[in-house]
Amino acid sequence: MTNPNSPFHPIIYVRGYAMTEREQDETTADPFNGFNLGSTLYRATPDKEKPAKKFIFESPLLRLVSDHKYMDVYKNGLDIMDIDDWEGTLPSRSIIIYRYYDVASELLGTGKTPEITEFAKGLSRLILRVRDLVCAHPDNGITEEDFRCYLVAHSMGGLVCRAFLQNPDLGEDQARHCVDKVYTYATPHNGIDMAGLNVPKWLSAADMNNFNRENMSKYLKLENLYKKTGRVDWLPEESFPSNRFFCMVGTNRGDYEVAMGLSRTFAGHGSDGLVRIENASVWGVNAKGQVSNPCATAYAYRSHSGYFGIVNSEEAYQNLARFLFGDIRVDIWLDVNSVQLPPEIQGKPVSALYQFELKASPRGMRWYLTRRKAEEDSVACRSYQELTDPANKSAKSIFLSTVFLANQARLNAEIDPSLTYGLTLGVRTPDYEVERKFWPDAHFEGGYLFQDSMIVKITPPSQEGEKWTITFDWQSDNLGGVSQSLITKTLKSGKLEMVVPFGSNNAPCIAGQLRFVVSTWNV
Repeated sequence: MTNPNSPFHPIIYVRGYAMTEREQDETTADPFNGFNLGSTLYRATPDKEKPAKKFIFESPLLRLVSDHKYMDVYKNGLDIMDIDDWEGTLPSRSIIIYRYYDVASELLGTGKTPEITEFAKGLSRLILRVRDLVCAHPDNGITEEDFRCYLVAHSMGGLVCRAFLQNPDLGEDQARHCVDKVYTYATPHNGIDMAGLNVPKWLSAADMNNFNRENMSKYLKLENLYKKTGRVDWLPEESFPSNRFFCMVGTNRGDYEVAMGLSRTFAGHGSDGLVRIENASVWGVNAKGQVSNPCATAYAYRSHSGYFGIVNSEEAYQNLARFLFGDIRVDIWLDVNSVQLPPEIQGKPVSALYQFELKASPRGMRWYLTRRKAEEDSVACRSYQELTDPANKSAKSIFLSTVFLANQARLNAEIDPSLTYGLTLGVRTPDYEVERKFWPDAHFEGGYLFQDSMIVKITPPSQEGEKWTITFDWQSDNLGGVSQSLITKTLKSGKLEMVVPFGSNNAPCIAGQLRFVVSTWNV
């Protein structure tokens, strides 16, 4: 028997790190731990007298209520973990807040913060409590075996989720079996670096050592992989499938005001003001410790928190809703086939860094599902040596992002059954260095080796046995809006793979292909 409410399972929200006693008290005093915070500001505007446009985002909590009919679980002023007093059952579309900082606050607890391992164990207990209450609801029609839930976490909350999922000592296997998908906002999956240094292990003040990689390797059960790689952003497939994990990455450090701006200063470029972009995603590894698949990843020009924070943003919510409830998954890869230097420096010792940009947005919307720009330090990078080394094939295949599409979000669904989005690809012209000196002769700052936009239309089969229809149209083709059909190949996994060539043969240049791996989602 399958869960009849799929994909609308209970959502358990796990908030981020609260450093000070005041922050922990503020968290305790908030019924929804910040998940109820929205925003009214949108950065981009051409009017110098109005530095920010108004764009109202009600909050992730309210949008889940209004868009997908979810509801909170508080009853008569009580929480479901108040077991002695709380009575009742839960509908499947419930939002549960994991209030793990209550015990740390002097308002409701002891004033002493437990170890992150205790938070992970508490998450296990909460999941089993939610399972029992949902299964007890007669209208749900769910057995304990078929019960599933979603974990949605911000910042350190994502590490609490990973500790519970990856470390068998932290919680019950039956609770881990209940987790269907995990979505993280701005989580330091590979720890926190300030001024280029990882948080030291000895810094126990305010539990900052939770973000030290050596300490993380212990509570994430990654000691061996950490010794080999020096990293802890690994998700063992035997613990949790990487294709059910999503990382939402913030790329705007400028709007992060914590510590009067000192945090963004020491986190540096290429961060959300606290977490470095390179540390905010996760990669799946198989039983042999080999990298298997990247987790679904998207990028937004948002800071770690604040007025322009990632949790209270339309971009992150749209990715959340599509990941949890959407219909199609598209993993976007870029394969580099050839790179040619300017004729004047061919054959000389050259150093260059190639920057790959990507933006993707659904039709009719004012936001991006993913946004990677050089000026925002969120691009994928490869050196000239990596792209021209015959032995380094993996460097030539670059994972750019994941886009989830939803039938519910279509415009004019009765007129056009396709799921359509726009995609812009750019490869920035590198700063060529010849014999370690900048080569200015043919350099134009901000130029591109390649830049173009395309419209992609995906129409999944309406019934079993029919074929997908997928078309694309590069804006520079000058074909009068004529779309070209993509040739599809079925992979062993059952997913479809499609490629679109890009580039030119006139040096300096780069040529390759965009590769889309498409699959149905939530079937």
